[in-house]
Amino acid sequence: MHTLRLFSSSRFEIPATTAWYVSDLGEYRGKQELYTRQSPQRLKALREHALIESAVSSNRIEGVEVEPARVRALLASPQPLFRDRDEEEVRGYRDALAWIHTDAASIEISDANIQRFHALTRGQIWDAGRYKEKDGDIIERFADGTERVRFRTVPAADTPAAMAKLLADWQACIEERWAPPPIALAAFNLDFLCIHPFRDGNGRVSRLLWLLQSYHAGYEVGRYISFERLIEQNKARYYETLETSSQGWHEGRHDPWPYINYVLSILKLAYREFEERVGEIKAPRGAKREQVLAGISRLTDRAMSGFSIRELEQACPGVSRDMVRRVLREEQSAGRLECQGKGPAAVWRRKG
Repeated sequence: MHTLRLFSSSRFEIPATTAWYVSDLGEYRGKQELYTRQSPQRLKALREHALIESAVSSNRIEGVEVEPARVRALLASPQPLFRDRDEEEVRGYRDALAWIHTDAASIEISDANIQRFHALTRGQIWDAGRYKEKDGDIIERFADGTERVRFRTVPAADTPAAMAKLLADWQACIEERWAPPPIALAAFNLDFLCIHPFRDGNGRVSRLLWLLQSYHAGYEVGRYISFERLIEQNKARYYETLETSSQGWHEGRHDPWPYINYVLSILKLAYREFEERVGEIKAPRGAKREQVLAGISRLTDRAMSGFSIRELEQACPGVSRDMVRRVLREEQSAGRLECQGKGPAAVWRRKG
């Protein structure tokens, strides 16, 4: 049974750790618009850097590498000349990323688009864009020449039906709200990797779908911070949680939460890094004060009962506590705000 289908059960419960991840991601998503109002040139540099990092890291995870001296020319040139298939695959992944970053809202999660992603990332190889025609298990090979079957994938003959069911479950999950979107996209990712629909290149396609579904759910941090680089930096945990969560998948007796939590942790890492990078941007004189005033306006409009300093700080990423307090004192002195209580528990509200 697909992981997504498990969520349709009335017995579905979210573990506490997962709930915390979802809550944290919700806060980051709420701050997203504030982050993206920062320096256009700096954000442009982050986008370009993330595109290159993602194309290189996602392929390197699968053992596909290009010479460092060739990377920028290969990924920046409109029509590069490829030296080998590795270069073609890295460039193809870059083109798939660019398509998502440009047109995410109009790209459906469908068989046709999944196969197009595969075709882009596999170049001119004979089965690019086609589901596997022969059974192929996931084999782990050791240095001494021995090997073991890490996971038995869905047979080739059953793959089209398994993918059709996964896509139908995804649509139902989103429409009927079986689970919060971040959990749903992580579960889809697990199911996709367990089905293993292509002979090769499944990992790369899964990461493209992860990015696309994040966009669809409103989590756009992948535009600025490379998920693929963070996955590569935490590769051992990636394989460990994937193996743990895939055990018993065919029978619907698997534990999806280790892998789901891994996916959510990567999303949270990306937002944390983005927040740090944006915080390095020097704001124009007076911009931080305006940011605090805008935060006060939003909070007082939303919560008639008032707001705390902590809530205001969360609404103003990159602004120091000293600046937040200074603006609050100015507004209080001007008679526009009043404060009830002292310390962290103090409540601020509009006066009058």
